[in-house]
Amino acid sequence: MQNIELNSIWNNLIGTEFKQTYYQAGSIRTRVIEAGTGEPLIFLHGTGGHAEAYARNIAAHANYFHVYAIDMVGHGFSDKPEELDYKINDFVNHLKDFIDVIGADKVNLSGESLGAFVSVHFTHQYPERVNRLVLNTGITGPWTEQGYQELEDMLVRSQQASETLTMESVRKRLEWLMENKNDVTDELVETRHYIYSQPGAAKMMGKITQSVVNSILESRTNPKAAFADDRLLSSIEHETLVFWTFSNPAQPWVVAEKAATNLANHRFYLMEDAGHWPQWEKADEFNQVHLEFLRFRCRNTIQK
Repeated sequence: MQNIELNSIWNNLIGTEFKQTYYQAGSIRTRVIEAGTGEPLIFLHGTGGHAEAYARNIAAHANYFHVYAIDMVGHGFSDKPEELDYKINDFVNHLKDFIDVIGADKVNLSGESLGAFVSVHFTHQYPERVNRLVLNTGITGPWTEQGYQELEDMLVRSQQASETLTMESVRKRLEWLMENKNDVTDELVETRHYIYSQPGAAKMMGKITQSVVNSILESRTNPKAAFADDRLLSSIEHETLVFWTFSNPAQPWVVAEKAATNLANHRFYLMEDAGHWPQWEKADEFNQVHLEFLRFRCRNTIQK
């Protein structure tokens, strides 16, 4: 059978029964793309992201799990309270409220970038609420000086996108995520531009990005900062997949692989030809590896 590439975000959901809906997670009205039945699987996007980051993964995972791709607090079409500082615990608290409102005792967490950091901190604080854990291009641990510089460069582009919102500024920010710029489709740019064009959204994305990046930069002088303290990993006994790429910006794979050794029960997978969004850039490979891990036992293997 001919392999047909579906470039449209929504074409990836053709034939899948899904809904876009809202849950009242504590005080936060939370937008969700939801599909499937079975064990809950929550996808958590990165800084400045939104549920569409997982458009190429929802259908495959809905065959086996009840999938929730959520807009984290301050992001997408979820509420954006101005009084929050958007520190790591603000995202953790929102996630807990969401898990409570869907009535789940335990969930599988798969977080990308910021979503991975939120997943680590949530699992550390509420280990009884997590079944299996996936850390996708985000792990608590030491950063390199080159990584700090790349983050500072990304912060400049993100601030430009929030202060002067154009299709081109949004495209430049998305290109930072990808190894191949051609993976930044016109539709993806238009979707993010539309989301950022909502009242107050662009300003909020600037605030959140600054808060997250500055929290990471704190670890230059404070190794116990929230995004750098690898002692958190030592507290996690859950089966964990650390999913990385050769071209991930800011945190190179050798640093991530070393940090992952603090996890008691992990598998490390290294993808070629991808950057910071492997679930989008090479969706078929991501889905295969991700589902194999979630559906079967962790094998404590390292793959490159």
